[in-house]
Amino acid sequence: MDLSWTPEEAAFAAEIRDWLADNLERPPDFAAFDEEVEWGRRWQARLAAGRWVGLSWPTEYGGRGASPLRVAIFNSEYARARAPQPINRVGLNLAGPTLLAHGTREQKDRWLSKILTAAEIWCQLFSEPDAGSDLASLTTRAAPVEGGWSLSGQKVWTSYARHARWGICLARTDAEAPKHRGISYFVVDMTAPGIEVRPLVQITGEAEFNEVFLDEVLVPTGHLVGGLHQGWAVANTTLAHERGANFPFKEQVVHEVYLAELWAEAAERGLLDDPQVADRLTQAWVELSVLRLHNWRTLSRLAHGIDPGPESSWVKLAWTDMTQHLSEAALDVVGPASPLWGKWQRQWLWSKAASTAGGTSEIQRTIVGERILGLPR
Repeated sequence: MDLSWTPEEAAFAAEIRDWLADNLERPPDFAAFDEEVEWGRRWQARLAAGRWVGLSWPTEYGGRGASPLRVAIFNSEYARARAPQPINRVGLNLAGPTLLAHGTREQKDRWLSKILTAAEIWCQLFSEPDAGSDLASLTTRAAPVEGGWSLSGQKVWTSYARHARWGICLARTDAEAPKHRGISYFVVDMTAPGIEVRPLVQITGEAEFNEVFLDEVLVPTGHLVGGLHQGWAVANTTLAHERGANFPFKEQVVHEVYLAELWAEAAERGLLDDPQVADRLTQAWVELSVLRLHNWRTLSRLAHGIDPGPESSWVKLAWTDMTQHLSEAALDVVGPASPLWGKWQRQWLWSKAASTAGGTSEIQRTIVGERILGLPR
């Protein structure tokens, strides 16, 4: 297997590094999450002006039509530079690709350009209190009314809902149909009457997540994506991108940087001879190497036009174990005498969500068992 870049790919990587060297800004320490969002809007607008967001999107909608390999190269260089993540991640990674695949021309023209620039932030109204991993059990209802539908229900774990202009929403449009068939996919105006957003404070003390309550929210006819009762098929496009290749490639490089920093800190503190610290750092290196091999396999499949399919659950499990174990190793290095709050402590707290976000580890293991190993349900 030849893992080296072609001259064209090497030139593309150099172009990314040069642009970041000239344009990269380090975010300040924000007093509030609202300030972080507004700074993120400005940074993403600069990325969009350089056509560094939505790289795989068609050129007519502001992308570069980039191949999966070029997207992976960009994510690697971007992460290695420790550049801040675009603020409109739901729009870029989930809503945009879904609209490209299933949206009408009018929907694409209306929404895609403002997704790229973060002029309009998006959120994802999928999970409910009793419909998380079993998403098809959702109970939010959409009743037909003059001019569209009236939505009522509750959503939860909605990132950026307080700042979002639009939300992609699954709602039940046929209560009598089997649960996967009676669902439709809507774009909801988050400023419409009948929407209430309640922040949820996370273990880190931040409030990125929210509960969203919908009380007879009017959704116009033109905001239905992919056809009536076709929401589950459309949602699978969204979910495929949520668990797709871009995230683990970025996280691989981010954690390579983390591990190098942690190894240097352990050496500075004279801890590399401590068996527990050495074992945990070595285990983190092994798990990071496993994630890298999974990513190469995914990239090879994509390059041959093959969808990663259920193998993406392997990658999710590998990433979950890697980030949690590396975070535990970090606390061994900083030790009990360290401040109660800092970069590594926050990373350890945040890593606890890795086994839940994007599909729980239990669900991922079930997918591996049933769809890859052929075990009985």
